[in-house]
Amino acid sequence: MNTPVALQDIPVRNTVAGHFGRFVHGERSTLAFWEITADSISPMHQHPHEQITYIVSGTFEMELDGIRHLLHPGDTLVIPPNTVHGGKAITDVQIIDSFCPVREDYLYK
Repeated sequence: MNTPVALQDIPVRNTVAGHFGRFVHGERSTLAFWEITADSISPMHQHPHEQITYIVSGTFEMELDGIRHLLHPGDTLVIPPNTVHGGKAITDVQIIDSFCPVREDYLYK
């Protein structure tokens, strides 16, 4: 994307129950803007991408390598590649995730 695009103009994808994301893809990375409804579960999973999570609003409990972290607005968490993680939205939450390399499973088709 070499021209500015308003976030609200990016199509929303419901990837997991209660998880609504908008995705911006560069040549080497993906930026995900999530709106997740309270009590929604992000199942435990792993992927080859490095992930950096930033909590914009709300509270999210992230389990990373067997340790639970309660994340609040302004908190960040680095998730190394191939590390098992998942979580639960304690409240409605807005999260920004960066992924490197590109999350091809989040490409619009």
